[in-house]
Amino acid sequence: MDEGSLLTERFEEHRSHLRAVSYRMLGSLTEADDAVQEAWLRLRRADVSEVENLGGWLTTVVSRVCLNMLRSRETRREDSLDAYPAHPADLAVGREDTVDPEQEAVMADSVGLALLVVLDTLTPAERLAFVLHDLFAVSFDEIAPLLGKSSAATRQLASRARRRVKGAPLVAEADLARRRRVVEAFLAATRGGHFDDLVSLLHPDVVLRADKAVGPTPRPLVVTGAVTVATGAMAAMQRARATQPALVDGTVGLAMAPLGRLFLVLRFTIEDGLITGIDVVAEPERLAGLELAVLD
Repeated sequence: MDEGSLLTERFEEHRSHLRAVSYRMLGSLTEADDAVQEAWLRLRRADVSEVENLGGWLTTVVSRVCLNMLRSRETRREDSLDAYPAHPADLAVGREDTVDPEQEAVMADSVGLALLVVLDTLTPAERLAFVLHDLFAVSFDEIAPLLGKSSAATRQLASRARRRVKGAPLVAEADLARRRRVVEAFLAATRGGHFDDLVSLLHPDVVLRADKAVGPTPRPLVVTGAVTVATGAMAAMQRARATQPALVDGTVGLAMAPLGRLFLVLRFTIEDGLITGIDVVAEPERLAGLELAVLD
């Protein structure tokens, strides 16, 4: 085997790991693949004959590439809202030439939609420190040079990110668990199209309020009654695939995030095991005001 073929083979041994790191850093499969490709190009140009840990070397390289991409993204953050469609159902339109929406949906679901959403709220430095240390067990001594910071400062960045990711429940643990069971049952019934199961979770006089960004008409919507609310939920069955439970303002809710981008949140009022109210939030300014975190 010639030297070029051997280098290719060694790189391919690490490709899946590099892709996993890049995806969690960037939240986009297309950008993750671009970062991995850049790592390959840099490997081809480098002399790695004395590199003992090629996997570690490549992880450092792809992390530096991702950090630069995140920092570049920050400079055009003001354009981010205009870069995405007004409604979640339109998210995948026009992207077939760059990424398989089905593949990206599977990837996002495997990582966790809520985690991707929360990671997107971190600074580039916080995101890198948290992803590399907490998700891939890279030491702070190895991460610090990438950020140009001390190990102690890098540890603080990861700690701050961790607090954001985990959040702070505002209800007792037992109450949180009960609420979670109800919300997860609501999601399962919606995904599965189990109308009767969904109705059984709703109070007969349940009230659903949706802001004007939810659509299809640009005005707030109020729906009452278990059957009416359940019928509306059944109509959104396909979108429920891109929805997962999350900690929303300290209690259990649902976050809809196609391809890892937050578009809609459901907040629930639950009394005696039944859902008495649902608040559907989609307006960007309202979404920005919510505190989202990952449920354990």
